[in-house]
Amino acid sequence: MEFLTGLISSLNSLVWGVPMLVMILGVGLFLMVGLRFMPIIKLGTGFRLLWTGRIPDEDKSAKGEISPFNALMTSLSATIGTGNIAGVATAIFLGGPGALFWMWCTALVGMATKFAEAVLAVRYREVDANGNHIGGPMYYIKNGLS
Repeated sequence: MEFLTGLISSLNSLVWGVPMLVMILGVGLFLMVGLRFMPIIKLGTGFRLLWTGRIPDEDKSAKGEISPFNALMTSLSATIGTGNIAGVATAIFLGGPGALFWMWCTALVGMATKFAEAVLAVRYREVDANGNHIGGPMYYIKNGLS
């Protein structure tokens, strides 16, 4: 049992060590440069669309549509959990104010990764028998790689 625990601990430190940190930040930087810093440059446009929406005021009765704000809140509820909130508090408690700075730095490159995921999910989504759009990682992996 001790051998198995040691093996799992070694694999854990290998996978979640410095190489994984470099890969995550590297992919984020690669996507940010590849997107020409669009997630940062278009941040103002995103907030404008969040509050005004893309649907004109006279067409608010469009069936099956939700507001951009409601879509954002639904997306955030699926992304942010109690662990993320407690994790930030724990990082600040253990690492001090410097932890917040590094979380912001990684969030900047994380924006590009999240943007790329969202674009792929919209690009490779499918329409079910009822006419509803369905998508996500399982669809862009299946449809994007075929």
